[in-house]
Amino acid sequence: MNQRPTNPFDKKLDSLFLRFLYRKHIGAPLRFLLTRRFVSDLGGAYMNSRLSRRRIPRFIQENSIQMDDYETREYTSFNDFFTRKILPGKRPFSFDPTDLCSPADSRLSVFSGSDQGTFTVKGTPYTLDELIQNSALAKEFQSAYILVFRLCVDDYHRYAYIDDGTVTIPPRYIPGAFHTVRPIAFTDNRRVFCRNAREITVLETKNFGKVLQIEVGAMMVGRIVNHNITEYKRGDEKGYFAFGGSTVILVIKKNAVDLDPCFLENTRQGLETRVFCGETIGQASHTKEIQQ
Repeated sequence: MNQRPTNPFDKKLDSLFLRFLYRKHIGAPLRFLLTRRFVSDLGGAYMNSRLSRRRIPRFIQENSIQMDDYETREYTSFNDFFTRKILPGKRPFSFDPTDLCSPADSRLSVFSGSDQGTFTVKGTPYTLDELIQNSALAKEFQSAYILVFRLCVDDYHRYAYIDDGTVTIPPRYIPGAFHTVRPIAFTDNRRVFCRNAREITVLETKNFGKVLQIEVGAMMVGRIVNHNITEYKRGDEKGYFAFGGSTVILVIKKNAVDLDPCFLENTRQGLETRVFCGETIGQASHTKEIQQ
């Protein structure tokens, strides 16, 4: 098993403010307000304004962001900084066709779907049908791997395609709330991934067959910005999130990929695994027939 940096998927990651929102009854009305779309829109308007630039130096310091990795220029707003592009070569993808690479900087958890299309995150049961709202696709992927890439505010907030391929079905945006995707939100059987706004893309990939990629919005993330393209190469930028933590989910058929076993083991132990965009996390199962 490879040794990879991990962190506990528990309350130590949650701020006092989030504990107030999600653990205290008196926090419920404020939680309801802050997870509405119009609040994220208002927050986004401020983050897009020149006034928000003054937040940048403190944010860099508090989150120990290595700015040498990013393009050097003057940012017009906090969101302009938050969606900054990384320098070429800082997140290289493997071009070995057998390698599965992470689509984003993140904390990764891997879940194994059952024959009924269910999977469990922090004790909360989900079904693929609830997540993607497409019964035919849910049935096709009912026993797949579900890879949850949780982006934090200090991560690079642009994400990529995992392989060469095409988009044959237009992406589908599902409106919803904007709960935080930090661990505390998964208490009390909240189906955060099924309640939050999300966009679903069906990828026809060269080496992994049909794959679902889902971007999930989160608290104070007013925008999921995906580029409108139908053909792509592995490592091409798929899109980006505006300010806040957020999540990318990959759903991959089990006969299409062999994952590094450390991800499943770490998830079983309640740990997330730190990965970076372009990092190899598994290999294509070319010895098995990939269902199309």
